[in-house]
Amino acid sequence: MIFRQLFDSTSSTYSYLIASRRGAEALIIDPVLEKVDRYIKLCNELDLRLVKAVDTHLHADHVTGLGELRDRTHCITVMGEQTKADVVSMRLADGDKLSIEGVSLDVVYTPGHTDDSYSFVMEDRVFTGDTLLIRGTGRTDFQNGDPRQQYESIFNRLLRLHDDTLVFPAHDYKGDTVSTIGEEKRNNPRLQVPSMEAYVELMNNLNLPNPKMMDVAVPANMHIGLHQDEVAAKGWAIKAGSAVGLLGRPDVALVDLREKSERERHGTIPGALHMPYATIDDSVKAGGILHQLGSMQKLAFFCAFGERSAMAVTAARDAGIGSAFHIEGGIEAWKKAGGPVEH
Repeated sequence: MIFRQLFDSTSSTYSYLIASRRGAEALIIDPVLEKVDRYIKLCNELDLRLVKAVDTHLHADHVTGLGELRDRTHCITVMGEQTKADVVSMRLADGDKLSIEGVSLDVVYTPGHTDDSYSFVMEDRVFTGDTLLIRGTGRTDFQNGDPRQQYESIFNRLLRLHDDTLVFPAHDYKGDTVSTIGEEKRNNPRLQVPSMEAYVELMNNLNLPNPKMMDVAVPANMHIGLHQDEVAAKGWAIKAGSAVGLLGRPDVALVDLREKSERERHGTIPGALHMPYATIDDSVKAGGILHQLGSMQKLAFFCAFGERSAMAVTAARDAGIGSAFHIEGGIEAWKKAGGPVEH
């Protein structure tokens, strides 16, 4: 496995690049905007194709690199389903899998630092975001933080992992790079409490100043979505309500860009062709299945919220498929418009 821990000294943020091997798909956890050039350079050096960029939660101390990485690599942006960030491509829930070629992480909802905080577990390590830090825990006094929820997340979820599990947090301010669950049980001062009430009292009396970047970072990180109106202005989009009328038309092929797990959980549009977004570049180029299909039918792309389909229709048009368009707002908008869904 390829694993790189990367550090932004300005915000003391750790980002993590993961892939199964050279030449494979890769994902990055908690990227920082100012380090995007470095991430892309490293991917090129390791012959990796970045397919997913993930934030453990809505950050308040730096601007995320999700949007810039999406624009430059056309990767899928990923956060938890509780996020208030607009149009994240894929939203995960507790118990889901975060997967790329040769790598799969368990998705664990760990609220408390924020209400959209998630951790990601591999066989021998856990990426804890700001929920569990090395010899500390994330503050709980803003962004709908809740010390009771954090206690539950830490003591009843994370600390139940094997003691040898490596702990990789999103931040460290003292120069530590990694810990283990067992080390934190023994040595983390905030975990040496006799009860939830004692933990709540401890966290409610930290009296910390707000992060320096909070007023800039939080609004910026809530608005990272692809501006679908730009695609619509080119005439390449259709509203979900109008798209419902396309069902059953022999001249239209509905193309579902979501992953199998998303389709199973949220259902799909009857008769839609499944073509995961990760395959789009090969599918739309000359000789690809969608390029051939586009010569015979109009292609109507859709995904979860419209971001992947907006990127896909752009790729298809660039590849010469003049009949391609996408459904604005994805299957989420489709459901609100009363469109039928199969499970």
